[in-house]
Amino acid sequence: MKIDTIRHSLAHIMAAAVKELYPKAKFGIGPAIENGFYYDFDLSSPLSPEDLPKIEKKMRELIKKDSKFQNFKISKLKARKVFKNQQYKLELIKELPEKTISLYKSGDFVDLCKGPHIKSSKEINPKAFKLSKIAGAYWRGNEKNKMLTRIYGIAFETGKELRSFQKQLEEAKKRDHRVLGKKLEIFSIDDEVGPGLILWHPKGALLRELIRQYWVKEHLKNGYELVETPHIGRLKLWQTSGHTDFYTEYMYGPMKVEKDLYQVKPMNCPFHVKIYNAGMYSYRDLPKRWAEWAQVYRYEKSGVLHGLTRVRGFTQDDAHIICAPEQFEAELNNVIKFIRKMLAVFGFKNYAIYLSLRDPENKKKYIGNTKTWDFGEKALEKVLKKNKLDYKKDIGEAKFYGPAIDIKIKDAIGREWQCSTLQLDMNLPQRFKMFYIDEKGKKKTPIMLHRTLLGGICRFIAVLLEHYGGALPFWLSPEQIWIVPVGTRHEKYAQDVGASLADAQLRVKIIDANETVSKKIRNGELQKIPYLLVVGDKEMKTKSVRVRERGKGDIGEMRLNKFVEQCQNSLNKQKN
Repeated sequence: MKIDTIRHSLAHIMAAAVKELYPKAKFGIGPAIENGFYYDFDLSSPLSPEDLPKIEKKMRELIKKDSKFQNFKISKLKARKVFKNQQYKLELIKELPEKTISLYKSGDFVDLCKGPHIKSSKEINPKAFKLSKIAGAYWRGNEKNKMLTRIYGIAFETGKELRSFQKQLEEAKKRDHRVLGKKLEIFSIDDEVGPGLILWHPKGALLRELIRQYWVKEHLKNGYELVETPHIGRLKLWQTSGHTDFYTEYMYGPMKVEKDLYQVKPMNCPFHVKIYNAGMYSYRDLPKRWAEWAQVYRYEKSGVLHGLTRVRGFTQDDAHIICAPEQFEAELNNVIKFIRKMLAVFGFKNYAIYLSLRDPENKKKYIGNTKTWDFGEKALEKVLKKNKLDYKKDIGEAKFYGPAIDIKIKDAIGREWQCSTLQLDMNLPQRFKMFYIDEKGKKKTPIMLHRTLLGGICRFIAVLLEHYGGALPFWLSPEQIWIVPVGTRHEKYAQDVGASLADAQLRVKIIDANETVSKKIRNGELQKIPYLLVVGDKEMKTKSVRVRERGKGDIGEMRLNKFVEQCQNSLNKQKN
């Protein structure tokens, strides 16, 4: 793809600019990434955002020189001489298995690189890129290594695309769930509690509960049973499942309990397997569909933690379907329909679908044999084709125990978020010796489907907040209605209105603070309350309310019973 090649080449040009401006700089790596590129540097003095325009200017000067990107190969010995003063490059050269090293030269800058690159810098539109930010990044992502300076850039083929993306970034800042979470009193993170550990405030806890209640109702309607499992399990359990071999970098270290070692769970699947193995099932009993609203814990490095989207402890809307081989295609179809319905109710009707497959060059990352994996990958692709769904193959993104269908929802400003996933697993059933009795009375190994509809609830709420800009749908708003009495003599009527609304199962709050009506209304608008009801003399007399609707302002006086009916109609429409 040409734009990826342009972005990769811009990373080299940025490194060349840094080399001219800061001759003592040491160079890390500089790949193309989604929407842009970055490069890591070891600099003698720190950079600030004010330095970026200077680097940008130098980059444009280099682009004008029409520098050619030339590829050549040299021996490891010669490569060490070329990079004799660059310790990070020397480290990479030492680990490369090849006898000859691929380099790219553009102007006076030479870098370790396999390419590809553009032929000449003149192919880059100098008005279609911009350096966006500076961040810290540990060398090779390891916190034991030195912290380097990472400069990010964004790049497109045209200036119009760049400007459009910059507008999207500005809109994203307004919708940042970390800002909204504080402003709307949804959640907080406290250093003394620990990074990546979320404190849910009353509104946030209620929002979670509203999602959970709907989730439970829909699962029971769709033939699932609820289970619940512990937060920790013996180390041996995770050894059998393969987590200690293939997932250990995301697990917290073991804790000693009496004479045994235990670990907090990063996933729920081994526990659901054990529930299955506690019984005896025939083919007539299958499929088993077990769902759990479960808290899990994963070790994420501090550098990647980000609000609710990357955390260390979170709830997952998990479920496992255990079925006979002849049943799994129908179960896959049912799950895909379930995912699509669930996402639509929350307002997500646009999404991208990925078929996550093994990395054929690194099969050691996965448990199981090639035959099992080939079967699983073909089975998932068959279902996608049968449902006439557009999808992309995502090589190397399979889970360690099986291939997956990953659904990334698109929010209001076009960003993709990984939430729903459906994973086919024929390996854990074998590892845990799961079986059922077939129609001939013989033991058979079942197939296990792992699936989440919403994914991690922390991330899902972050996506909800940003998708709606904090203005959550009426049914999900922790506070649906504020009643604003004009004066103290209207407070009794406000309480009567509140009681009627509460009887109709609506969430209501009476704002009787010693403030002006206009200030109360302003506060309600800032809190993104769906309805503000003002009550004064006229409303008391006519048993009505003055309604202000979020986004519309004052929509006039309305009889209380009619307002209740409008609210209930809105709820029924949004939840079905």
